[in-house]
Amino acid sequence: MQKRDRQDVIVEEVRINRNVSSNFLARKLKVSEDTIRRDLNELDKKGLILKVHGGAVSTIQKLYHYNEDMIFNRDAKNAISKKASNLMKDGMVIIISGGTTNLMLAKQFPKDLNATVYTYSLPIAMQLSEHPSIEVIFIGGKINKKSMVTVGIDVVQLLSGIAADICFIGVSSINITNGITDEGYEVSLVKKAMIAASDKTIALADSNKLNVRQNYGVCTLGEIDTLITELDPKDHKLRNYRSKDLEIL
Repeated sequence: MQKRDRQDVIVEEVRINRNVSSNFLARKLKVSEDTIRRDLNELDKKGLILKVHGGAVSTIQKLYHYNEDMIFNRDAKNAISKKASNLMKDGMVIIISGGTTNLMLAKQFPKDLNATVYTYSLPIAMQLSEHPSIEVIFIGGKINKKSMVTVGIDVVQLLSGIAADICFIGVSSINITNGITDEGYEVSLVKKAMIAASDKTIALADSNKLNVRQNYGVCTLGEIDTLITELDPKDHKLRNYRSKDLEIL
C-alpha cells in the first residue's frame, strides 16, 4: 500500500472510531509501529488528526467527547444505523434529530456521500463536522442540557423554512394507537416541525421502544414512511406494525 493510501486509511479509522492505537493501525495496515508513528506525526502537522501517546484521536476530541461505551443497547442501535445509512443518496437535504441511535447513524454516513444535513443535536453536528463532504448546518437555540439538543421557537421556525428530502427521527417510544410519543414537550414540538419539513420520515427505534407510550405526541404511524429496528422485519414483535401502511426495515 502506498503511503498516501495508508494515511487515508488512518484518517478514516480515526474519523470513525474517534481514537485508535498505533498497535491497532500497525496490525491493520501490516506495517511497523515506527511507520505508523511517522504517519501520525505527518497527519498531526497537517491538522488531520491529533497525535497522542500510543496513537491518535480525532481533532474534534479537543472540543467534545462522548463516551460510547455508556450507550445503552449499543449493538441494536448500531444495527439500526447501518440499515438507515443505506437510504441516503447524493444531493439529499437531510434533517436528523438527537439521540444516541442517530449519533451512531452519523458515524455510519457513507464517506463519499455529498449531502446537506440540518441537526439541532450538538453531538451529531460535531460528529458530522468530520465528514469530508457533508455540509452541516447546526440549528441554534436554547440547549436542553440533558440531551444536548436545541429547543424552542427559534428551532421550530428555522425548521419550518426547510424543504428536506428525508428526516431521521430518533424514537423515545412508539405504539400502534398513539404513534411516536416523547417524554419532553419542547423536543416533541421540534420533532413535529422536522417531520412537517420533510418529504419522507424515517423512524429509528430499538425494540425496547416498541409498544410504549410517553406524555407528548409527536406523530401518528400514518405520518411515518419507514420504521427501522434491529429486528428482522418478519419478527413477531413487529406483527401489528406490519398491518399498517408502513415500510419496515
